[in-house]
Amino acid sequence: MPQYRLLALDLDGTVLTDDKRISDDTKLWVRKAVEAGVIVVLATGRGRPDGLCFAQELYLESPMVFLNGAEVWAGPGHLLDRHFMDGDDVRRLHELTVETGCCFWGYTTEIFAHNDWTDEMLDHDWIKYGMYCDDSDLMARLRDYVGSWGTVEVTWTSAANMEITAAGITKEKGVRRVCDHLGIGMDTVMAVGDSFNDSGLIEAAGFGVAMANAAGALKNVADAVTESNEDDGVAQAIQRYIFGM
Repeated sequence: MPQYRLLALDLDGTVLTDDKRISDDTKLWVRKAVEAGVIVVLATGRGRPDGLCFAQELYLESPMVFLNGAEVWAGPGHLLDRHFMDGDDVRRLHELTVETGCCFWGYTTEIFAHNDWTDEMLDHDWIKYGMYCDDSDLMARLRDYVGSWGTVEVTWTSAANMEITAAGITKEKGVRRVCDHLGIGMDTVMAVGDSFNDSGLIEAAGFGVAMANAAGALKNVADAVTESNEDDGVAQAIQRYIFGM
């Protein structure tokens, strides 16, 4: 029996190669983990439609954590948690987007929005709002500013962006919700990721693994570093730390 009962995997920069594919080796070792009784959970900033495509490619019907923890599913068709942003925060974020000339994207329960804002969008319930700007210094200041509001959670996957959810909503919280649902502890979780939005989960898991392509700060809080997403790092991590090979 593997030491870890749940394997939480980020998608972009982790499971996915740079051209957004899942390698054959990664598919093979994810399947071996599932066959050995490990619950494999995708914990991603992506929304459910995108995330489910990759889950289906891996033949997973296990719990899933989407939108950096803002949506948690126990399995296909079984929603556990969904956390909404305050409409005033969404309005302020879009005003800030316009003022700074940044691009935006975001998710509501009904739509995926990307740079085509209409006033009717505020009638929807927002789950996540994202901003992108080529000026990384400006984006760093914007992250600090938005984070100072105290009503939202700010994270990022590159120096040029930020991803905003309701305060306190993170991948770590999403995986904890899955663990509560399954009746297991975080000490039985192995988590693999590459970005700042994975850091809380990597630290909280029983065993946290950073990709070779991860930022130095994430590597510093991880228990181990595996190969890059271009070199089957997830497959290597499963072999080493799930199966002890």
